[in-house]
Amino acid sequence: MIYTVEIELSLPRDKVVELFDNPSNMREWRDSLVSYEHLIGVPGQEGATARLVHRFGNREVEMTETVASRNLPDEFTELYEAKGAWNRVINRFVELGPNQTRWIFESEFRCSGFLRVMAYLMPGMFKKASLNDMRRFKKFAESRAATA
Repeated sequence: MIYTVEIELSLPRDKVVELFDNPSNMREWRDSLVSYEHLIGVPGQEGATARLVHRFGNREVEMTETVASRNLPDEFTELYEAKGAWNRVINRFVELGPNQTRWIFESEFRCSGFLRVMAYLMPGMFKKASLNDMRRFKKFAESRAATA
């Protein structure tokens, strides 16, 4: 399953990327994130890995995040792997003006077992979850800039 969602932020691209690129900010906008632990490499740089734990309802899911490519401020690609799931996320940041940025999120999701059934029956659920995270990031980033 491949899908793309996007959102516009009323912030300069450099500020959006700065806030996005800081792992300590993830808990501010990734609602399901329980923990983040850096494992290998330089954090945020190509080849770096981290262990993430997310809570979805009553279930915790552990996954490995690998930075696949880093070409900021334009693009940042991550791979997520968990039992029965593989997900590539390409984040693109497009400068629309001095205080306007478009964040484009492209996801390729492969899964097996129960997740495969869910992806087939309810593909909009995955897209909606991604867009909700993006909306939380927008709220966090724009409120952070307003108080700075």
